[in-house]
Amino acid sequence: MVKFYESNFDYNYPFPAVTLAYFLRYPNPYSTHVLSTDVIDRHFDPEAQRLTTTRLHLKRSKLPPAVLKLLPRSLLGASAGGDSQAYILEKSIVNVKEGWMETESRNLEWTGVLSVIEKQVYRRPADLINSNIGGRALVNKGLLEDAHNERTDVTTYVTLQSRLGEKIWKRRTKNGGSSPTSSSSDDEVPAKVGFFKSWTASSMQRSIELIGLRRAEGSQPKAKEGMTIVLERLRQGGLTCVLDGMRRDREAAFGPQGPFKRAFGGRSDNELDIRED
Repeated sequence: MVKFYESNFDYNYPFPAVTLAYFLRYPNPYSTHVLSTDVIDRHFDPEAQRLTTTRLHLKRSKLPPAVLKLLPRSLLGASAGGDSQAYILEKSIVNVKEGWMETESRNLEWTGVLSVIEKQVYRRPADLINSNIGGRALVNKGLLEDAHNERTDVTTYVTLQSRLGEKIWKRRTKNGGSSPTSSSSDDEVPAKVGFFKSWTASSMQRSIELIGLRRAEGSQPKAKEGMTIVLERLRQGGLTCVLDGMRRDREAAFGPQGPFKRAFGGRSDNELDIRED
C-alpha cells in the first residue's frame, strides 16, 4: 500500500525571496523540533543557472500514541515517552533563469516502518517570468520593496509507504503459516506478538500509512507559517532581520547554549547563520 497527499498554495512574495527563505527557514517558531542543519554538498551550474544543494537535518520527533500502541518501542528506538531523533535528507534544485525550484526530503530512519518522501515545486507564475522585476532588481531593492503584488506558487506531494512486517509474514508463509522464530533474547521479543498474528501485512501497513498521512496533513500548515515568518522578516528588515530572528528563535528553543552554538564552537550569530546555508 502507498498513500499520497497533495496540496497547492501560494506565497504572496516574489520567487527570489521565497527561495532564499527556504534555505533560511530553520530555526523559526514553528520548527523547534529541528536540532541542526548541515550543508553536505552544493554546486552552481553557471551555464544552466541552477543551484543544487544537499542538506542533512536532524529533527526531534515524538511518535504518535497510535504508533506506540501498535509497535514495541524497542523496534523504533524510541524512549519511554516516544521521543526520538531522526535524520532527514533534503535535496533541492533552484533554476534562477526559468524561475522554479524543486525540493525532495526523505527520512533516513525507520524506513522499514514508514518511508516518507516529500516533494515540492516552487514556481514563479508564467505571467511574471518575463517581467522586468528579476532577482537582481529585488536584491537591489532590499528583496521585497515594491514587490507586494508578486506571488510564488507551491505544489506539495507526499508519498508514504510502510513495509512493516513483510519479512515476518513472508517467513510465516514459507513455514506454512507458523509464527516466525527469532534468535533474539527473551527481553528483545516484542510483547505484542499476538497482535502481529492477528493482522495481515497489508492491514498493518495501511494503519501505519494512515497515521503518517494524518500527521503529514497536519504539519503542512505549520511549515507554511514558519516560511511566512521568515519572508515577513525579509520584508521588514532584509537579511539582518532574518538573522536576528533566527538567533532569537534558537535561544527560545534551546537556550543560550543550544545545539547550534555548541556545534559551531561559539562563532558569532552572523557568521553561523551565513555559513549554515
